[in-house]
Amino acid sequence: MARHLLSLWDFSGKELAAMIEEGLALKKEAAAGVRHQDLAGRTIGMIFEKPSTRTRVSFEAAMYGLGGQVIYLSSRDTQLARNEPLKDMARVMSRYVDGIVVRTFGQEIVEELARYSSVPVINALTDLHHPCQILSDIMTVIETRGDIAGRRIAWVGDGNNMANSWIEAAARLGFRLTLACPEGYDPAPEILARAKAEAGERITLLRDPKEAVREADVINVDVWASMGQEDEAEKRLAVFAPYQLNAELLEAAENDPVVLHCLPAHRGEEITDEVLEGPQCAAWDQAENKLHIHKAILRRFIA
Repeated sequence: MARHLLSLWDFSGKELAAMIEEGLALKKEAAAGVRHQDLAGRTIGMIFEKPSTRTRVSFEAAMYGLGGQVIYLSSRDTQLARNEPLKDMARVMSRYVDGIVVRTFGQEIVEELARYSSVPVINALTDLHHPCQILSDIMTVIETRGDIAGRRIAWVGDGNNMANSWIEAAARLGFRLTLACPEGYDPAPEILARAKAEAGERITLLRDPKEAVREADVINVDVWASMGQEDEAEKRLAVFAPYQLNAELLEAAENDPVVLHCLPAHRGEEITDEVLEGPQCAAWDQAENKLHIHKAILRRFIA
């Protein structure tokens, strides 16, 4: 029976740490010129209802770098737009490819595909979770700050899919997470409640961004209006303005924190150009690490 990566809840802390450690090892090997062919003769299907630059290129480059092949399908290339049942798509795709990478809207889509697929389904983003991104982000934290356990991570802004997956990671990997979100834009309550039941006081939700970043080793931000929320963009600009990561907010942090942004960044909105281009920002290493963590994920699930 295939094992899927639908959210970080699917794995123990030990399993998540092993994936991250493998990503770090693969990055070192790539720098040393080591090449792998673990997935020669294997093929993944990538179903992307939501377009992406970094996620698509990093998954494709990872699969090709491991000797495998990729079939990319946008929403117009599948029968989803014409209401083919997901269970039918899953059962057919399973007979063509060795794994399915999905970037879509509803979490129920990846869950139903996984229910009927006989090959692994990997969640490359839904509106509820973004597990692969968080694994590459934690890989970046380890590179810049050392062991993740006990670190203080701050999330500033929307309680979106990224925030949800950071909450799950905090519950499983032992670091402290403080989130600062405007009222009405909190993370998914069921995810927060489950994580707090596991992690207790290590996970905190606040309203004041300066309080959230004060002791942080890492500050995370993301866009204020995600794909599919374009009609809310103007309202969100006003609501989230006090949550911008700018020089003033960065100065409120006492531990010279690393700045993370999963990109693309809206400069002058959730982050200023000064901070994004500043010496504390690791967004470019963070983006590169998607390639290496995706290799680790593909080796683990497809090989």
